[in-house]
Amino acid sequence: MGADLPIRIIVGLGNPGRDYAETRHNVGFMVLERLARRFGAEWKLDKARKGELAAGPGVLLIKPQTFMNCSGECVGPIMRYYKFEPEQVLVIYDDISFPVGTMRLRAGGSAGGHNGMKSLIAHLGGEKFPRLRVGIGAPGQKEMVGHVLGKFAPDERPLLEECLARAEEATILMLKEGFQAAANKYNVKKEKKPRKKPEAPTEESSTGETAAAASLAEAE
Repeated sequence: MGADLPIRIIVGLGNPGRDYAETRHNVGFMVLERLARRFGAEWKLDKARKGELAAGPGVLLIKPQTFMNCSGECVGPIMRYYKFEPEQVLVIYDDISFPVGTMRLRAGGSAGGHNGMKSLIAHLGGEKFPRLRVGIGAPGQKEMVGHVLGKFAPDERPLLEECLARAEEATILMLKEGFQAAANKYNVKKEKKPRKKPEAPTEESSTGETAAAASLAEAE
């Protein structure tokens, strides 16, 4: 990120309306709702800007109301109105690449097939803006649309709630100390188990192997 610019806008991706509430595609909304409660911020619908907005301490929270595939139509104009850089816009959204309960911070990159991100990249003018990807699991044998617009299974809810809490804390740390500090803490890779070294032959086994070799030589 450019000199680790401070985050001034936090966007959560999702679809508006009761029919989509609590679906996998709406985890971005879920994280923003937690942040608004933490800040004591009140959501206000701004029809002209096509979004629900809430003001936190030095940061603007946005839930686009355009439906997922047109999210950039809401965010791009707001960013330009306040004269912020794309690097100052954090986007929180769902990612099928990660299992439920996991998340990943990234400083930029492609949309990875996510239509909401495609719209944001088009309207923010490039890929160089930070994002926090929340895992919703792969569809497996399910059809993709049914998967992302479906709700989490009961056994997934504890993992989801734990992940949403970590996403909230990662965002708070980012606001206080910058993107890199949050990435260093929350992008923790699992340690690989060290490979077991082959055991050295004991003196007894070495003697046995030498004797066996001598017997073979005599037989030849």
